[in-house]
Amino acid sequence: MSVITPATVSKPKQSILQWISTHWFETFLIMYGLWVFLPYFAPVFMQIGWTGAGKSIYFFYSFFCHQLPERSFFWFGDKTMYSLSEIQAAWQNTSNPMILRQFIGNETMGWKIAWSDRMISFYTSVWFFAVLWYTMRRKIKPLSWWGFILLLLPIAMDGGTHMFSDFAGIGQGFRDTNQWLAALTNNAFPAAFYAGDALGSFNSWARLITGLLAGLGISWLAFPYMFQTQELNQELDKLSYEKVIEQIKNKNPRSAG
Repeated sequence: MSVITPATVSKPKQSILQWISTHWFETFLIMYGLWVFLPYFAPVFMQIGWTGAGKSIYFFYSFFCHQLPERSFFWFGDKTMYSLSEIQAAWQNTSNPMILRQFIGNETMGWKIAWSDRMISFYTSVWFFAVLWYTMRRKIKPLSWWGFILLLLPIAMDGGTHMFSDFAGIGQGFRDTNQWLAALTNNAFPAAFYAGDALGSFNSWARLITGLLAGLGISWLAFPYMFQTQELNQELDKLSYEKVIEQIKNKNPRSAG
């Protein structure tokens, strides 16, 4: 009968779930990265003639984003963003968001990314902030819940006011004219800054900045806690393994050497 010694004891093989748990950050970067960056391929596929693949991406992500063209970035066209009136002239003269969102672009205007500008800022920033956090993971403490709420509050306010504004009709609400902001700032900025959604307008800056803040808040709160949990689990596994070895040594004193 063979005697079990520390030399004959090996650590148990990891299952797939255990491997994912151990390599959770790499798994996140790959899986979440595919989710985040796939919408950028939609305009590329449309440009090179892979219309089926491009339209499939637009369709799939339409369940996760409003994809309103006047609030989206365009590639391979004359401009990076187009006004509502330009979209209506090229597509349909309508303020119905369900019809407007169907416009994906054309050969002259280019093709929109399957994320709106807010979703680009929010979802993409989570991925990049995660990479940034990883380089400093042993120095950064988790964000407090109060800090998390403060970083999410701007996107909640901006998104909420946009939603209520759109009830009046796309292009007709108080967030489309922003007359309240013009009055507060005594019209200190050009008219194009206050009205519409064009790149460089108040609405555009608000969506981009609040998306970044929300992405920072989520990354700063979640990843340090997950890292601490992983280190704790690894320490527990190490202690369990060392405990088994110690028990074997106590039962077989001769095997200690």
